[in-house]
Amino acid sequence: MPGAGREATLVDLALKNAQQRGGRTDGVGALADALGIPRPERIEGFDVSHAQGKSVVGSNVLAVDGDPDTSGYRRKKLTERNDDYANMRELVRWRAERALEGRDDRPDPDLLLIDGGDGQLGAARDALAETGWDVPCVALAKDEELVITPERVHDWDDDAPHLHLLQRVRDEAHRFAVQYHQTLRDEVSTPLDDLPGIGPETRKALLRRFGSVERIRAADRGELTAVDGVGAATAETIQTRL
Repeated sequence: MPGAGREATLVDLALKNAQQRGGRTDGVGALADALGIPRPERIEGFDVSHAQGKSVVGSNVLAVDGDPDTSGYRRKKLTERNDDYANMRELVRWRAERALEGRDDRPDPDLLLIDGGDGQLGAARDALAETGWDVPCVALAKDEELVITPERVHDWDDDAPHLHLLQRVRDEAHRFAVQYHQTLRDEVSTPLDDLPGIGPETRKALLRRFGSVERIRAADRGELTAVDGVGAATAETIQTRL
């Protein structure tokens, strides 16, 4: 038949495109099957970042059908405290209350993903119980990449598409939280401001390198001078006056 070869080629191409589309979203269906929940088209990830209880922030990111949707990203300053569980409880409670009170312009998610282990998951579930927001919630612990649910712990294969999906959401929540934390930390007044010879850029470089004033105090001269903008004289000022 005339055109049959061309039609067959188009059919093959359509099948390949469908398979490629399925490959992108296959993790979503696999995740639904693995967790025994409806297909989680909208997954929101949560993480907290701080420096020993200072500049405490929370991130809330969104993946739709397996892909990041930055229009749904949110971030929040949290209470200054060095308590990861309390911080996570506050973050999830904030999201839940906004949803229940109609103050959030996003649809409710199908699944919440908490960056952390059993403690962080428990804190998030406490917030859900306190508010009455009924959304499935799981956690993904970094060390062993275990997926924790209220019922059990899943140790999925490293190449499982549903694990890769959760890892992407978890990593994006972590990146977004750390980025916001670093922005706030750079704005916070520290004892470095009172030291002669240390301008704003050097101050930022020191805090980014060491993470806190306490670690800067503990650094030796070689570690200090390895930071851009810190010479021998500045290192001596830090060690004698900080």
